Parts: sequence; C-alpha cells; structure tokens
Amino acid sequence: MSGEQQVVIFQLNDQQYALPVQETQEIIRMTGITRVPNTKSYIEGIINLRGTILPVINLNKRLGLPAQEYTEATRIIVVEHEGQKVGMIVDNVLEVGQYSPEEMDPPSVAGEGMDYLRGVIKKGDRLWLLLNLERIL
Repeated sequence: MSGEQQVVIFQLNDQQYALPVQETQEIIRMTGITRVPNTKSYIEGIINLRGTILPVINLNKRLGLPAQEYTEATRIIVVEHEGQKVGMIVDNVLEVGQYSPEEMDPPSVAGEGMDYLRGVIKKGDRLWLLLNLERIL
C-alpha cells in the first residue's frame, strides 16, 4: 500500500467506522424497504434502486450492535463486492477521509466478530474501525 487511502467514514451507535471508497458505489437516503420472509435477522429486505433489486442489511445488527431507530441522518451505503451490490444501513455518514498506512494498526483485540475488522485507523484522537467487506457480506 503506498500513499493515502480514501475511506467513507460513517457511524454505528457511537463508534466511527470506515470503508474504502473504491468498495463504495453510492450513498442514498433511507427509503422504503420491502421485507423478505425467512431471511437472516440482519437482512432488512430489498429495495428497488433505479430498476435494480438490492438486498439491504442492517449493519448494526450484522455486527451484533444494538439496532438504532431510523432518523433523518440514516443512510444506505451501496457497496459492490464480487459483482454483488448490497445496501448497508448505517446511522449516519460523516465524511470521506484519508489515511496513510502508518496510521493503521491491525485489529489487536481478539474475540468473535473481529474478522469483520481489517484494521484500526488512528486519526488524531479519533479511531476509525476499517471494515472487511468480504467478511461482512
């Protein structure tokens, strides 16, 4: 990895998370979601995004965090992984940030669910948890 990497910074509960910009297709406002029966608990349902049917997951639930009420700030981050587009509901999208390889540490805590993390980015007094999209999807 050379040079600065760009990430989308978003919030789940009171923690800031990051996803690489290149894995992010777009960010849309919360919209009506059609529920699909007999799916995993973190799958909220599907949406029609300009003619494409997208599965939508609640990232709080997927990561084992308390689910939040949807607000004006709630967003759906549309990501693409191995040709599959998925919407991920987040509490709030904060900014697009940059980090250098020196600012990232490997996830140092052990435990269940830690494979969802690619690393921890230290930005001044802020910590961004860099998600591993492959593990989440």
